[in-house]
Amino acid sequence: MKKKYFLIGGVLLFLLIIFGYDWYVGAGDILEEEKDLVALQSNIESEFTSDGYSLESPKVILNPYEISPLTALVIFETDEELSVKVTIHGKDELTTFTHEFGASKEHYIPIYGLYADYKNKVTIECGDKKKVIKIKTDKLPDDFILPTSVKKNENKLTNDLYFFTPSSQGYTCAYDVNGNVRWYLTTMSLWKIDRLSNGHLLISTDKLVNNPYYTSGMYEMNLLGKIFVEYNIEGGYHHDYYEMENGNLLVSSDDFGNEDGTVEDYIVELDRKSGEVVKTFDLKDILNMEDGKSENWTAYDWFHNNSVWYDKNTNSITLSGRHQDAVINIDYDTGKLNWIIGDPTNWSEEYQKYFFTPVGDNFEWQWSQHAAMITPEGYVFILDNGNNKSKIKDEYVPADESYTRGVMYKIDTDKMTIEQVWEYGKERGSDYYSPYISDVDYIAKNHYIVHSGGISYKDGEVLNVPAGIGGADELKSITTELLNDDVIFEITLPTNNYRVEKMSLYYENEEYEFGNAKRLGSLGKTEYTNIFKPLLFAKDINENYEIELTKEVDRLVISGRFLKGTIVNVILYNNFNSKQYDLIVSKRPYTALCVDILSDEENENGIKVTKYINNEGLKGKYAIYLEIDGTLYKTNNVVDFN
Repeated sequence: MKKKYFLIGGVLLFLLIIFGYDWYVGAGDILEEEKDLVALQSNIESEFTSDGYSLESPKVILNPYEISPLTALVIFETDEELSVKVTIHGKDELTTFTHEFGASKEHYIPIYGLYADYKNKVTIECGDKKKVIKIKTDKLPDDFILPTSVKKNENKLTNDLYFFTPSSQGYTCAYDVNGNVRWYLTTMSLWKIDRLSNGHLLISTDKLVNNPYYTSGMYEMNLLGKIFVEYNIEGGYHHDYYEMENGNLLVSSDDFGNEDGTVEDYIVELDRKSGEVVKTFDLKDILNMEDGKSENWTAYDWFHNNSVWYDKNTNSITLSGRHQDAVINIDYDTGKLNWIIGDPTNWSEEYQKYFFTPVGDNFEWQWSQHAAMITPEGYVFILDNGNNKSKIKDEYVPADESYTRGVMYKIDTDKMTIEQVWEYGKERGSDYYSPYISDVDYIAKNHYIVHSGGISYKDGEVLNVPAGIGGADELKSITTELLNDDVIFEITLPTNNYRVEKMSLYYENEEYEFGNAKRLGSLGKTEYTNIFKPLLFAKDINENYEIELTKEVDRLVISGRFLKGTIVNVILYNNFNSKQYDLIVSKRPYTALCVDILSDEENENGIKVTKYINNEGLKGKYAIYLEIDGTLYKTNNVVDFN
């Protein structure tokens, strides 16, 4: 009898070897790879040709890279090498834009700053010839956010635009001084938006690596939406970056594999040429996680870094720890702590020497701050959100008595004194109070922007917490530009916006650039455990789990709906090798501002969670299985990591 079983087992093993894993696990459909922005743009320029087009009859491509609807590319040839001057006509002088392109016989002219749902007039001057073309654009999306108020002093303004990134509803976009939309992206883009020294924009990618808002990295692009470089970062990107003089990028990131399970306490330096991480700063090695606790402090999000600034004069990095009410400065070479700005309450004795003593009149500390920077004068410029205005709970200031302000401090690191030299926002009271996000910008001496971007209300009462946590029913952001303490521009939007930058439409000496995007850096290897499971007897997956599988260019994305407490594993099977990945059913993992509190609907029907499995270390075809509370299920899908 034993011989019979051995024979059957041998035959089964032989068949498994001959027919491979498809026979064993059940044949499945290979997931079609979903193209990302870089892949979608890879062949677009093959359609761009100047052959056969002249100034009198140019080729006009609206939204050439398909993500920037208020832009166009005008293409034509000339017999001689000639420069081109383009004018995008606005509704007045301050909303009209001009730019001159270098001499060439083949002309590829990017057109920015078109109005939506409008027949735009564009004048092109080339040699002694002039051509007026009309470019008709589509209307804005129905959910686009438009200003409720714009105030301006036209005599003090330029025709630069105000670029916004949303924190909730809205689009990454730019408004002119009249409050008209002159540029926007149709893709998701969070966090900082700014112009690099080469003129390109640097924005977040549209891909998450972890909830709630950690993106895979950054895109370097122009206003057409053309991507030049995708920077992938293993720990993702959030909040802020800084371009150093050597071109490298200091980036707010995460170390998701750290043993303490913390987030937003890790800075990386990216080599711009390779995308590799060449230096790291772990704030757990610099500060005590238990010190300086604010109301927002949690064990996993103890610091909550939201800004990065390098100062070449002192070779130091300034960071903003919202959850410790602390702006800190560290040495770039050693990572050692230089100083701390903030109320020293709740800080242990070993750190007291790093704090400053206030001098001068009308001094106030900052609270839950953002966007800390060092000005050319050496001042520390901060967006003081103003939460609670104390670390002692009994002394908290309520939201309706609070305010958000831009504040500038003069520090003396020899005497360890600090003086408040400028502020704006206190006089606006609670109408200007943003308990989260927001920004300040230094344009020139005595010329600043203060952006109170997170004002929110519920039942008519101003909230003391972020809109998403407080269940806000009304949102607002107020952006104020000041020159010599006079308000010269202010735009109010019925949404919450993270940051704002004032920038010109074209950068100096801008020309059109051909070429496909480069992918730099890495998302890293996703941790797994090698296991053996009898997958032959797996069941078909229940539709109630709402399983979604997506193959992206550099990873597999798996999402589903599960009840809290459910134990879920993803299993990838390839030639008798099973790799098991944990899929944690929680809203809390790596969540910075939320707690794992479920609604009644979520408690009853479960929560949607996602697992990202990166390509690195994987090769070939894998059948996809799920193990849910000990029961094996087949998805009848195969992923090809080619």
